[in-house]
Amino acid sequence: SSGINAEWPLRPGDKMRERQRAIQSGGIEGRSLVDFPCNALMTCDKCERLQKNRAFCYFCNSSQKLPMCGQCGKTKCQQRSGDCIIKHPNQFTVGMAMVGAICDHCEAWVCHGKKCLEMHGCACPCIESECCECKRTVWEHGGRLFICSYCRYKICEDDQMEHQASCQVLESEDYKCGSCNKVGQYSCLRCKLCYCDDHVRRKGAKLDRNVAMKCPKCQFELRETKDLSMSTRKYEFGRQGGPTYDDEYDDYSGLYQNHDFGGPGGFSFGGVKAERCVTPAVMATL
Repeated sequence: SSGINAEWPLRPGDKMRERQRAIQSGGIEGRSLVDFPCNALMTCDKCERLQKNRAFCYFCNSSQKLPMCGQCGKTKCQQRSGDCIIKHPNQFTVGMAMVGAICDHCEAWVCHGKKCLEMHGCACPCIESECCECKRTVWEHGGRLFICSYCRYKICEDDQMEHQASCQVLESEDYKCGSCNKVGQYSCLRCKLCYCDDHVRRKGAKLDRNVAMKCPKCQFELRETKDLSMSTRKYEFGRQGGPTYDDEYDDYSGLYQNHDFGGPGGFSFGGVKAERCVTPAVMATL
């Protein structure tokens, strides 16, 4: 989200100030992953399907009429005397005359500018772009990449909402420290564990001033549990939601075979109900 109001025209220096605020806020070179041209949205010219910016369509494998550079984001080269590898002094170049390579990480076109060709291969934000949920890379799914706001892992567009909704769930059944029995004051959003103040400020740990404390297990930044919406692990399957029978008034002999044992979590035996078990006690009542 930009801090500049879109209703008012840009004043001199607005872009520079916005860029400086983004650098101070952190991230990949101070920019969000969705702001990179190689991770931008693209609509195929042939099948008209929305997808991530790539050299060839994920669905129909066709090339685009106006490819976008994955480094600088331009679709038309107007530099008559610039750092272009292929010189075009008297004309502008568009389409396939503008491109110079395809990135192996993000599968996007890179223009024929010397700076883009030299920098993008090593500075591509899609390096190590495997989704932490489905273990797919950019070449295997057609959507964009995102970074989880909590654990900072990369996730694909298909698993983005589901992952972030379940990312603040601890791997334990209570909020106690993972190393002792005290209440955990700090939480690690990667290990999904809580730690008390004694184990965070343990002997031998290096604590820098104005720097977040690190997890004793994975060295990820710890956050206070009270500032998060952390929840504990729950088990919502079993027979707790099944019908109950009274021993004095209900004759439930043989009825358990007709019950699918579907609890609140939907636990069942493959979704197949067993047939009614006819016992000698039931035969005597028929």
